[in-house]
Amino acid sequence: MKPKYIFVVGGVMSGVGKGIATSSIGNILQSKGFRVSAMKIDPYLNVDAGTMNPTEHGEVFVLDSGMETDQDMGNYERFMNFSLPAENYMTNGMVYKTIIDRERAMGYGGRCVDVVPDVPKEIIRRIKKAQKRAKAEIMLVEIGGTLGEYQGLLFLEAGRMMRLENKGDVLFVLVSFLPVPSTVGEMKTKPTQYAVRSLNAAGIQPDIIIARSAIALDKKRKEKLADHCNLREIDVISAPDIESVYEVPVNFEKDNMSGILMEKLGLKPRKKDLIKWKAMVKNIKNSQKPLKIGIVGKYFGTGDFVLSDAYISVIEAVKHACYSFKRKPQIDWLNAEEYEKNPAKVRELKKYAGILVPGGFGERGVEGKLKAIEFCRKNKIPYFGLCYGMQLLVIEYARNVLKLKGANTTEINRNNKYPVIDIMPEQKKNLADKNYGATMRLGAYPAKLKKNTIAFGAYKTPSISERHRHRWEVNPEYIARLEKAGLVFSGTSPDGRLMEIAELPKKSHPFHLGTQFHPEFKSSPLHPHPLFKEFIKSAIK
Repeated sequence: MKPKYIFVVGGVMSGVGKGIATSSIGNILQSKGFRVSAMKIDPYLNVDAGTMNPTEHGEVFVLDSGMETDQDMGNYERFMNFSLPAENYMTNGMVYKTIIDRERAMGYGGRCVDVVPDVPKEIIRRIKKAQKRAKAEIMLVEIGGTLGEYQGLLFLEAGRMMRLENKGDVLFVLVSFLPVPSTVGEMKTKPTQYAVRSLNAAGIQPDIIIARSAIALDKKRKEKLADHCNLREIDVISAPDIESVYEVPVNFEKDNMSGILMEKLGLKPRKKDLIKWKAMVKNIKNSQKPLKIGIVGKYFGTGDFVLSDAYISVIEAVKHACYSFKRKPQIDWLNAEEYEKNPAKVRELKKYAGILVPGGFGERGVEGKLKAIEFCRKNKIPYFGLCYGMQLLVIEYARNVLKLKGANTTEINRNNKYPVIDIMPEQKKNLADKNYGATMRLGAYPAKLKKNTIAFGAYKTPSISERHRHRWEVNPEYIARLEKAGLVFSGTSPDGRLMEIAELPKKSHPFHLGTQFHPEFKSSPLHPHPLFKEFIKSAIK
């Protein structure tokens, strides 16, 4: 069949849930028997997401290829259970860089290169390339940002051109927000009406409106949107706030999302199968017994608010594992800097079943994290360290067990006496040249596991592949001393040069383990990551 394309755009405000909506549509279409793929377009001039601040943009999600992307790529993978290639991510910066590089190489034959149509044509080329690589029958394309923003206009123009070229094969879905002002007490449709007008101004009429709000839409609101936005009432899908994002595909189907998509794309479903997904959602709803998990980090504050998106894959991986044991995760944000100001406050960790330190960069909050790790080790509280969280596990062990006073990472102190964590030799030139973007150890790397370890028991295989995003490693000069003192490097690179997993033996601690890689990137609700499951199992005990 001819490939079909579904563009997903957002109206009224950011954070309205385009990524979850896109993921859910993909999940539904997969359940109908179609080959689906998804891509994210970001309006930033950054070439990729690697240099973006997590408190502004949210988590940087890493693909197997090493591409540093927007967090929505993680949503796509979790909902649709596949690994996405680099071609499925695009930014304004990436598009412009390609066009300028091509022009410099006389790729346009000396003609004038214009913003229109050359930029939209490059966008279309990338969309079609991603579709062909995936052999997708239906390609989902999420356009980042909010309607009305100048930087997204060229992506809309590309979508308009594709619809003109492929009549009947291109749909537009608008995810918009309907506020319920507390002082008014009524759900308002006017902001969404204006969002539709903005889309109309770009030459595009939405085919479906996904109406996000605190509560479900009533018939009156659906009628109003249909009348003012040139749609049928059935084309307005209600998307109220819910406890778990994994309920969204099931909720969409209550409003016959798949039937509307099939009708508009001229398709017939090949099968009907949301059985496993519905069973998983039911399991989530039945998981009521709480389990308190503390996440000690620093990427939390954005003004007076907490930005949990900075650690979204970690949070979801914790949830996946908890739900597999029918436990309801109660996750608390613990600011590492508080333990630096008031070391006695670290005693609050005793009220948690498990503590996790996620990845990060830089000096801020490090001493507080080290205090938390020491407290967990001494009080046998299950501890799970990811990337930087593993490096700090090694530093804490070196300082307090090996008695190497001041042991540290050269990321923080280049001249410290005991650099137990050091920069990889091949990375030193990148730092000297201030070449920070896409220059770390990025993407999927293989590792081998030692038998009779927690890691081996979790994976149940001697060989694994996991995703990385870091420059610093355990310094080989200290490995023998650390092992002699009782630390076990249960996972290494195949050549044994790089330490991938560090842990304490189960006889001395229920779960004290860190990974140099990011296991959270490969967890999904139907397939929780084995290390997260092992961590949660230990926390429950």
